[in-house]
Amino acid sequence: MKMVIAYVRHEAFEPIRTELLTLGFPSLSISEVKGSGRQKGITERYRGAELTNYLRPKVKIECVVATKDVMTIVDTILKHGRTGAVGDGKVFVLPVEEAYRIRTGESGEETLQAHPDAASAAAAG
Repeated sequence: MKMVIAYVRHEAFEPIRTELLTLGFPSLSISEVKGSGRQKGITERYRGAELTNYLRPKVKIECVVATKDVMTIVDTILKHGRTGAVGDGKVFVLPVEEAYRIRTGESGEETLQAHPDAASAAAAG
């Protein structure tokens, strides 16, 4: 199992979420975060004073998937997140040793939310 963590622009999130749902990966954790990187700060003038904001808003997407599904998730994020400009974000893939479903006590890959029939359900809905 692997955890995919991506930091993307806000406008990239909805196309990523929609395609992942269609592909059968509905389980995502989302956080609004701020960070700094190569994008640098944006200087604005407010009431005559210059203010530089070095922390840029991003959406953090986290999902745990079977190892075989990692490249599907990563390719979807890269496809919809890439504008070619500085500040598009980053994707990280980390190993996950174990997972447990609290409700049933299941463990391992049985706990993952990959739904092969989600594509047909999304098309019907």
